[in-house]
Amino acid sequence: MEFNTLFEAFGKIKAGVIGDVMLDTYWWGHVERISPEAPVPVVSLDRKEYRIGGAGNVALNLVSLGAKVATFSTIGTDEEGKILEGLLREEGIDTGYLDKSNTRITTNKARIMGRNQQMLRLDSETTQDLSPEDEDKLLTQVAKYIEEEKPQVMVFEDYNKGVLTARVIREAIALCAKAGVVTTVDPKRKNFFSYQGVTIFKPNLKEVKEGLNLLLEDVKLPTLQVIHDQLAEKLQHAVSFITLSEKGVFYQHENQSGIIASHLRNIADVSGAGDTVIAVASLVYAVTKDIRLMAEIANIAGGLVCEEVGTAAIDKDRLLHECRLLLGGKSKVQ
Repeated sequence: MEFNTLFEAFGKIKAGVIGDVMLDTYWWGHVERISPEAPVPVVSLDRKEYRIGGAGNVALNLVSLGAKVATFSTIGTDEEGKILEGLLREEGIDTGYLDKSNTRITTNKARIMGRNQQMLRLDSETTQDLSPEDEDKLLTQVAKYIEEEKPQVMVFEDYNKGVLTARVIREAIALCAKAGVVTTVDPKRKNFFSYQGVTIFKPNLKEVKEGLNLLLEDVKLPTLQVIHDQLAEKLQHAVSFITLSEKGVFYQHENQSGIIASHLRNIADVSGAGDTVIAVASLVYAVTKDIRLMAEIANIAGGLVCEEVGTAAIDKDRLLHECRLLLGGKSKVQ
């Protein structure tokens, strides 16, 4: 299998994304004066822009690579929820499994932009855990999707907004395991050790240090191998995939491990890079089960999106070009 064949195979993958979907709102304006009421700039609004955020951005990255994607989350019955659902549908993402709750509001992160920079951010959200009733609805949708669509992979994208409760995590992973569905997770601190038995566990180094309560300066391979063992003892997972910021990524499955260094980039914005990394890693692993190749391609993808300002989905053609360029000597996928 060569890179062309690998990337074509993405189109045959059915992937679910479960977690905290969000609406990103941008208010673009210009600043001409300081308010007479307080020492703050007055932003005169020019336009408003809506984007898909949170777990929705993982879904967007998966779709950008050609996968058939469905989202699983709980949103409000508010206007923001309608806008977000419409944006997801426009991108070809299946929203038929979304649960709408009268007791929650849709997460909306509104950014006020002026002078080509962010002046202020307003977060409107519900962060308490789902009610037992909403948990039941969400898990029913996951079971229905697995039975009807028979997906290859389910991505858990946790932003600590209450959708991925300990019960939802546990029972959704069990449903996937029973059906032979690969599970991957981008965790957060609150439920860090709730992802028992997940296939791929992808925290960043900061999250690992916090989760294991480590004072860690050394990020060399032997230290990371010990960290994998500590994580595996608690999680019983298969693959550790840890992003190391500018130092690259670490991967380990059983006795196979390594660090892949970052490629030199003109970094513009790191927001959304983790979403891209988990999406690309999930697809490559679902197709090949090759963890080094998974890490190599996901590492490239994360660097590419950091060259874009704001949250951006990966460009499939550009990623394919970069894989040929940077991994050309390894172009045969095992």
